[in-house]
Amino acid sequence: MSGNTFGRVFQVTTFGESHGVALGAVVDGLPSGIKIDTDFLNREMARRRPGQSAVSTARNESDSVEILSGVFEGISTGTPIAMVIRNSDQHSKDYGNLAEIFRPGHADYGFFAKYGIRDHRGGGRASGRETCARVAAGALAKMFLDTMDIKICAWAQEIAGVEAETFDADEIEKNIVRSPDPVAAEKMIAAVEEAKKSCDSVGGIVKCVIRGVPAGWGEAVFDKLDALLAHAMLSLGAVKGIEFGDGFASARARGSENNDPMAAGGRFVTNHAGGITGGFSTGADIVFTLAVKPTPSIAQEQMTVNKEFREEKIVIHGRHDPCIVPRIIPVVEAMAAIVLADAALLDRCSRVNP
Repeated sequence: MSGNTFGRVFQVTTFGESHGVALGAVVDGLPSGIKIDTDFLNREMARRRPGQSAVSTARNESDSVEILSGVFEGISTGTPIAMVIRNSDQHSKDYGNLAEIFRPGHADYGFFAKYGIRDHRGGGRASGRETCARVAAGALAKMFLDTMDIKICAWAQEIAGVEAETFDADEIEKNIVRSPDPVAAEKMIAAVEEAKKSCDSVGGIVKCVIRGVPAGWGEAVFDKLDALLAHAMLSLGAVKGIEFGDGFASARARGSENNDPMAAGGRFVTNHAGGITGGFSTGADIVFTLAVKPTPSIAQEQMTVNKEFREEKIVIHGRHDPCIVPRIIPVVEAMAAIVLADAALLDRCSRVNP
């Protein structure tokens, strides 16, 4: 297993490097008959693409998607859908000094320790740019989920210690940090800009809510729905923690406080569990929260080692996000959609008469 494929029935394989010719994804398992909305696909890609605001990297990629197979007359055929996103604005010379040394906070050393060779240009396969392929695949998953009226919404709950105190879903795409609180958004932007001036970076917290998932999705033991969502989210390099519902706060609660009582019709009175109990969706909103670390590429002088493990000082050049939170939000939604598309198809196999 190479770790480049995710899913069991709805399978996504991504390929490509940050400074290579192109990146892309092969999606296998999308049922036939799904209308492929290329306008929606391009809008999803635009939400993640670099160069979109003052708080993101200056790298300017169109991130347009070329569909090579699996779609005929705008409809999925049920065969593998191959998609390519070509690179056009690589500045590989910015990474010339990194060929022999390892950047703090990056996957450089781990990649070299595993393979004995690495593409140092922008992080190669370990670059956050790989996630553009996930967004393309996630857009297809969203199209499938839309046939079941399942909606996914993620946002910046906190950036640089500034927390959203109000929630208006319509505000999320109106500000460059994707906060549901316009007042907090201005403070978040100021904090990111201050870090940028200091040649530093900041992290934050992303919250995601999924509505419309019926009860019973997920598997009983190793492939619990929350376990699969956690796998998907922790496969994102910047994500360092996840909690569902009340999460760590439940460790300080009593059972009488933490349990979610049920009412007539199968409705849950509360949702401390975040919509998943025993690994199965409950029919309530699925809610999870992610910890996103500060971007490790900063222009301050840092200590590191080279391939001979001799200490060296390093200054990272190039174009990097002072805060990755706004651009990771569409990636979080994409990975959630991929998990749910797979869960939906697996659920169809669970009994003879569903």
